[in-house]
Amino acid sequence: MSDKKYKQSKADIAKQFDLPERQSKITTLLNQAGQAYCICRSSDSSRFMIACDACEEWYHGDCINISEREAKYIKNYFCERCREEDPSLKTRFRPQKRENDVDSGRDDRKKKRKEKDHSENKSSKRSTKDGCGDCSGCLQEYDCGHCDACEDKRKFGGNNKLKMRCRQKVCTKDKKSLRQSSSSNRVKKKHHERETYELEESLAHLQTAAARQCYGPQCTRAARFSSKYCSTECGMRLATARIYQVLPQRIQEWSLSSCVAEQHNRKALEVVRGGLARAQAALRALDRQHADLDALVARANNATILHTDDKEADDETSMYCITCGHEIHSRTAVKHMEKCFVKYEAQASFGSRHRTRIDGQSMFCDYYNPVNGTYCKRLRVMCPEHFKDPKVSDTDVCGCPLVREVFEATGEFCRAPKKSCLKHY
Repeated sequence: MSDKKYKQSKADIAKQFDLPERQSKITTLLNQAGQAYCICRSSDSSRFMIACDACEEWYHGDCINISEREAKYIKNYFCERCREEDPSLKTRFRPQKRENDVDSGRDDRKKKRKEKDHSENKSSKRSTKDGCGDCSGCLQEYDCGHCDACEDKRKFGGNNKLKMRCRQKVCTKDKKSLRQSSSSNRVKKKHHERETYELEESLAHLQTAAARQCYGPQCTRAARFSSKYCSTECGMRLATARIYQVLPQRIQEWSLSSCVAEQHNRKALEVVRGGLARAQAALRALDRQHADLDALVARANNATILHTDDKEADDETSMYCITCGHEIHSRTAVKHMEKCFVKYEAQASFGSRHRTRIDGQSMFCDYYNPVNGTYCKRLRVMCPEHFKDPKVSDTDVCGCPLVREVFEATGEFCRAPKKSCLKHY
């Protein structure tokens, strides 16, 4: 039987506790917004209110002539409508202590505290004067002559204003520690008395002569004194069942209403997705341009050499290299500038520990250097260290696109031999 009892599902446990009074309390808590209260039938809940323990209707204190101070002494309150329907219902009040008893009890406590403090002070004074007799301070016979108390004494040339004992002759269980312990004990006693008094007031309605039945689910045993349950397990089972009954509905209500942070996250995610789509579109456009350039290079490589009898006139002009600053001939300016650029570019290295991961063809060199453990991040076509120009044969065509007025492409290529083309190579 015990195994079947503990193997019940959460839904079965919730059905066992689906009582009318609990269901009504849950519905009132859930439908609280916009509800009309009291005999005045207003939805104002900012004033002090008290609930009827029978119908659980809320009433304003000023409407039924009950102040907040008076409500503290009411144990069970029943409204006029419930009392008319059931005359056995009566408003019950909490037990109150008489003022004279309270005052007399307080006076007795104060007297006892004063007597105890007086005796503690006497004992502490006596102990500090006499000492324990066992520590190093009590066994010291002579003054040290170096502490502030000894320097103030007349035999050491002082004025004897402090009138204190030598620091070496003071008992280690000094007056300060005794004072601290006595003050901490007094604070603890006051706190303990206050807690016991509040506990007695809160449990006054449970201290009855007749035995109470335990509030635990399916428990028929008597409750413990000053408690609603026969054991801690019964209280835990009831709390667990209440959580299973109320929590699923609350979670469902919470899931229906969207969170502000979730809305912000969705908007941020949409922005990121839009940026990702734009980046992917730009990459696709670059891939198309790369394919067009590859086709253009292949078309130029397949062209045949066109021999012309016209020879360009020798140009004796000179210019200065923009990289090294040396004076060079205009015929060899292009080759010199390329070599000069490669020479200075090789002096610096650009690397990263991570390899470039791009969908499609990569534009970076990505040559791995085992000494540094890095990948080269120069552009592939301009890296002077890891990519060198192939050797030019006699049948290679220059292949440079011809333009009209600098920027207008004609769609044709220079078909002169690459070795002898001083204009483009």
